Amino acid sequence: MTNHATGMFDITGWEEVATEEKTGATIGRTRITKAFRGDLEGTSTTEIMTVGTEAGPAAYVGIEHVEGTLGGRKGTFVLQHSAGGGDDDGKPWMRWLIVSTSGTGELTGLRGEGRIEILEDGGHAYTLDYAVE
Repeated sequence: MTNHATGMFDITGWEEVATEEKTGATIGRTRITKAFRGDLEGTSTTEIMTVGTEAGPAAYVGIEHVEGTLGGRKGTFVLQHSAGGGDDDGKPWMRWLIVSTSGTGELTGLRGEGRIEILEDGGHAYTLDYAVE
């Protein structure tokens, strides 16, 4: 059975670890901490690799370790991030994939995927479709 989780998160820490200027792009590495509320309650630490161009932020990939309660189940899991500055419509996209062997505690066997949306007020909303096998 697939479950649908929604909520918000706050970025509680942002540390730019390294940047490297390349021809046509800037490559960066950043550590982020977050606090989740909604169907997922908890905290996370994230490492992302970013690329920016003259047009602005262009893409990132990352790994996020989450500790908390999802749908009443307590444990930890890892999210794989991918994001881009815009598809054909020019709208940025941000996707998550749950690393299928990463769930612990009551989240052992967790699988799924989700999205992040940046709201007009700058807030961050998430959706996560998941199952625990």
